[in-house]
Amino acid sequence: MSDADADSDVAVDFGENGLVPAIAQDADDGEVLMLAYVSPGALERTRETGEAHYYSRSREELWHKGGSSGHTQAVEEIRVDCDADTLLYLVDQSVGACHTGHRSCFYRTLDGDRVGETAFDPDEVY
Repeated sequence: MSDADADSDVAVDFGENGLVPAIAQDADDGEVLMLAYVSPGALERTRETGEAHYYSRSREELWHKGGSSGHTQAVEEIRVDCDADTLLYLVDQSVGACHTGHRSCFYRTLDGDRVGETAFDPDEVY
């Protein structure tokens, strides 16, 4: 990598639909917590506030992760992949990331076996 590459912001390729996937990963233990989509505005808000913001494709709006539940993601670092079309948020997750009550959205295998821990009761939060 040249010094110029190291000293300048990478231009994220938001593609035709204006969104890129973002993986949220626990900064301490490396557990993958969730995948969501980010628009330029969501990335800007994340960088401004230090907390994860995403773009809801179903609601067609920005959303602050944990805005209603209080289960926020403090973003410690943002990485971009080699094609600049996917982001990795290294986060400090408050309570759980998944709306089902699990710490991670990846709490089951394809065969249906549960592998992740429950972090909260969604009926009490939502």
